[in-house]
Amino acid sequence: MYLSIGNDMAVREKSIIGIFDMDNTSTSKRTRDFLEKAEQKGEVVPCDDLPKSFILTAEYGFNRVHLTPYATATLEKRLK
Repeated sequence: MYLSIGNDMAVREKSIIGIFDMDNTSTSKRTRDFLEKAEQKGEVVPCDDLPKSFILTAEYGFNRVHLTPYATATLEKRLK
């Protein structure tokens, strides 16, 4: 199955490592450093709107950070 994450994008459910809220996690220095390094490596997939959350995926040996305009609660409901 696939999870629609906005901006006409979808990710495979089994490739999802975690779904994280931008407001809560971006206060941590470790998370900010992680996101900066992922952006430098070209692993960040941006969204058109203001991101409310990000999804960490791993598939075929590639890690990706997908920024999404949806809240974590919305994405969780879509998974069920």
